[in-house]
Order: sequence, then structure tokens, then C-alpha cells
Amino acid sequence: MTNPLSIEKTFAYFGLLLGIFPPLAMFIRFFAEKGIFRGEDFWIVGVIAIINLITATVGYFSGKFIGKLVGELEKTSWSSMICTLPFIGVLWGILAGGAGGIIIFVIGALFGAALGAAVGMVALPALAVFHRWLKKGDQFECKHFLPIAFGITFIISAFILGL
Repeated sequence: MTNPLSIEKTFAYFGLLLGIFPPLAMFIRFFAEKGIFRGEDFWIVGVIAIINLITATVGYFSGKFIGKLVGELEKTSWSSMICTLPFIGVLWGILAGGAGGIIIFVIGALFGAALGAAVGMVALPALAVFHRWLKKGDQFECKHFLPIAFGITFIISAFILGL
């Protein structure tokens, strides 16, 4: 391996990607459908940037812990791993999405947690399956991680955008 990633780094970077792009896709879709973005509403871009920063940061740091959990699950059977991962993904999404959404008058934490739960339920099992197939020992090659992680993240974002 030329550029190996530990399991903690793999899922931390994945949490970073999931904290940036799906929430951004949600905001883009909201403003595209409403068509109400005017010049005096430019401050909203700053709020969205803060939300994305918080979501990405929480996704990154909690991804290290999630990576350890996935590492333990990879030692179990495939069926056990596949059945457990969506629940861990939901909790990860609630944590990251809720943390970012709290900026929007606390009620945003509920919407952020709901979106995060839906994203985490799909994204975590998808990456974990590829990780289990392609890892060497406990290391995952970066050249395998990047297209898989970006692919999963962009597919989820495209689904949110309705593409």
C-alpha cells in the first residue's frame, strides 16, 4: 500500500464528507425550490456555512469512534454486521445532523437529526461493506477510499437534490 488509512481515519474522513455535501444539497434544493433568495438574504449563506462546518466537524471527530465500532463489527459475521450497521449509522447521523441543526433556532436540530439519520442509515453500511472487502489487515488504501467515499456521498447528495 502506498497511502494506507487506518479505520479511524477512513470513517473520520467519510464523516467529514457526509457533514459537508448532503446538508449543502439540502440547502441548495430548499432555495432552488422556493426561489426566494434575494440580495438582502445573503447572511443566510453565513449561517449555512456555520451549519456545514459544525456538521462536518462533528462527523469527522465522531467518525473516529464509529470507525472503531465498525472495526469490531467486521470481526463478526456478514449478516450480523449488515443488520447492525444501519442502526449505528442512524445514531451517527443524529449526532452530526443534530449538532449542525441546533444553529437554526434549536428546532433545526430535529430536522438536521432526521436528515442525518437517513443519510447515516444508508451511507455507513455502504462504505463498511467496501471497507471489509478491500482492506488489507486494518488498513484501507486511499486510492480505493476516495472514489468510493465521494461516490457514496455524491449519490446521496444527488438523491437529495432530486437528480
